[in-house]
Amino acid sequence: MKIKTHHVFFFLFVFMLTSCDKEPLGGTAIQEAKNALEVEQELLGIVNDHRNSMGLNSLEFSDVAYEYANQHSEYMISKASISHDNFSSRASNISTQVNAEFVAENVAKDYLDASEAFQGWLGSPNHKKTIENEFTHTAVSVKIAQDGTLYFTHIFYR
Repeated sequence: MKIKTHHVFFFLFVFMLTSCDKEPLGGTAIQEAKNALEVEQELLGIVNDHRNSMGLNSLEFSDVAYEYANQHSEYMISKASISHDNFSSRASNISTQVNAEFVAENVAKDYLDASEAFQGWLGSPNHKKTIENEFTHTAVSVKIAQDGTLYFTHIFYR
């Protein structure tokens, strides 16, 4: 009898595993968009130059943060709007993977280049505070939507 019960539970587990919905959260299909690599690199340089001019440390690039920034930029493209949706999940995952104690992000769209996005963030007290905070690592994803709109996700952590 124990063997039959074990097989039933195994069958149910496999059935549930294979029948799970693979649709992204909210039913929005997320398509991979192309990165604007030059804009990403320029923005990282501008942010570090700004921080250095204030006597702050340069931020080190993080592959982990870049992965999550890319995913979020693609999510925003799929929604056609900027958001911090699912930030707590991103922050928790990053914290777990790199042992970070604090994670923050800035998002934007509709800027034509890195300088314009940076100036927009600098003009906002909360975004400026994030850029100038005591972080050690960063990554920025700039994705190009089909209509040419740039979507920015900039993640910071320490």
